Amino acid sequence: MNEKELSQLTDKELLEAAKNNKPSPIIDAFFIGFLIGIIIYSVVANTWGLVTLIPLGIIYAFLKKPKQYETLNKELKKRNLQ
Repeated sequence: MNEKELSQLTDKELLEAAKNNKPSPIIDAFFIGFLIGIIIYSVVANTWGLVTLIPLGIIYAFLKKPKQYETLNKELKKRNLQ
């Protein structure tokens, strides 16, 4: 969600989105470590391809989530909902 989409949400929808989008750093760190292990295994086993590319895409999604949460919090503060 970008800032333009967030500004179009109602207060109730924005609060619901904030509740559903809360990051959980311990679980995210575990999955990122697991996916890095898969990438290392695929490099050692010389199996470049989807086994390497899919975990990279998933890691990117895990790293992008806190940035989305930050923009969501900015909109909440802008509307004085926190």
